[in-house]
Amino acid sequence: MAFQCTCWALHPRALPALGKHPWASSSLRCSLHLKRSEARHLRRNYRRLCRIVNEQQSSSELYNLAVIGSGPAGYTAAIYAGRANLKPVVFEGYSAGGSQGGQLMTTTEVFNFPGFPEGITGPDLMDRMRAQADRWGAELFPDDVELLDLQQRPFLIRTSEGEYRAHSVIIATGATAKRLGIPKEDHYWANGISACAICDGGSPIFKNQELAVVGGGDTACEEAVYLTKYAKHVHLLVRGDKLRASGAMQDRTLSHDRITVRFHRSVKDATGKDKALEGLQLENTETGEREDLAVRGLFYGIGHQPNSSLVEGQLELDDKGYVKVHDSVCTSVEGVYAAGDLFDTEWRQAVTAAGSGCMAALSAERYLSLNDLLIEHHQQEAKAEQEKEPADSAQQASPGNDIDLFADRHAGQYALRKLYHASPRTMVVFYSSPTCGPCRSLKPVFGRILDEFSGKMHLVDIDIEQDPEIAEAAGVNGTPTIQIFKNKERIHHLPGVRMKSEYRKLITDSLS
Repeated sequence: MAFQCTCWALHPRALPALGKHPWASSSLRCSLHLKRSEARHLRRNYRRLCRIVNEQQSSSELYNLAVIGSGPAGYTAAIYAGRANLKPVVFEGYSAGGSQGGQLMTTTEVFNFPGFPEGITGPDLMDRMRAQADRWGAELFPDDVELLDLQQRPFLIRTSEGEYRAHSVIIATGATAKRLGIPKEDHYWANGISACAICDGGSPIFKNQELAVVGGGDTACEEAVYLTKYAKHVHLLVRGDKLRASGAMQDRTLSHDRITVRFHRSVKDATGKDKALEGLQLENTETGEREDLAVRGLFYGIGHQPNSSLVEGQLELDDKGYVKVHDSVCTSVEGVYAAGDLFDTEWRQAVTAAGSGCMAALSAERYLSLNDLLIEHHQQEAKAEQEKEPADSAQQASPGNDIDLFADRHAGQYALRKLYHASPRTMVVFYSSPTCGPCRSLKPVFGRILDEFSGKMHLVDIDIEQDPEIAEAAGVNGTPTIQIFKNKERIHHLPGVRMKSEYRKLITDSLS
């Protein structure tokens, strides 16, 4: 039995905490005047009861397993954990690896993933994996993990939307593209320099232009081949004397009539006027001679670095930042597992990442069972057809088909022009391209943000391949890009992928 009281010795938070506790009785209320010793005793009891209350309040957010990150490793872990009735929670957030779905969201055709003899695009493969994880009971949140505390048990995960606890954690945050670090890199970033050909290659500034790709592996060769769809010619710059790509990828690259492979070349700096890239300063790695190469775009394909900042100081890392593992996927903290490119310094394949996700899920299941931590769930009958994201309800307007100024979502340049001149609402313009994987995963997130501000703003979708003149006039050099307009003035220009909380804050501020 507990009681609720009002006295100088209790912190005010004690009243609601004790009042909500199941031991509390509404009939027992008193006003006490306590001696110091009694007050100290009551404070100790208060702290003890608050701990109990907090544990009970957090139990509704307690999970068997939390998977941080998506991609083939995270989604495979979610599939196996779901099949084992663990009901995992998956945080797909953008801050971990640059984009929900991982690096495959920035690839074109994937020809070496088993089960797809004709190949499949990276974004399509990730869509299928995500749907399979959802089918088997995984809770999928497109949230950004801001804090992971592995000192507490259960482990604490804090996102932009709230706090969660889990008895085990699989970290599958992957890796992000490396940069060269040349002097003018930041100046021309998103204005001619990019790390994602599939995202930015279709931009108007690159069409029918001389472009360059730096790197000698599969990523660089794939980007070079992809860019020939838009470029006049592509120069592949390789530091060494040979390509490191697979044999098939080398054949495609070396035999392409619009790709020139330049061996023994390193990029020393970029040149141009204002914000427009116009050329590169190259150095011959054998002779040291310098030369200039006139190009309008430079794309990186030089490898990746692990996204391990979330666990820095909590898990053992190697000198390059990769998580150290033992027994396949076990980290230095019991109950915490690594999967995918976060620890794989050798193979770095989609299929090996998926395999490590499977091993991590099976290891987590064993750990939970052996330590009597398993929260029992019963699998509901798998859905025959997946619940899909709501259909795109954007109004595609044309001069002969006027638009509804009261609708929230629109598409196309006519709608953009009409709303710009006729609507008093704040307008958010979403620039995307059909092949952009990050655009595909970001659109439903923006749809949910739009729902929060329904009736207060417009969201206009612009396909930069359908409306290239609009993209060029707006200074859009890659996708996704978000622009926010208020009172006919552009107040924000956001290239690339940002955290959901950042988008929400900017929109909230623009409406105030």
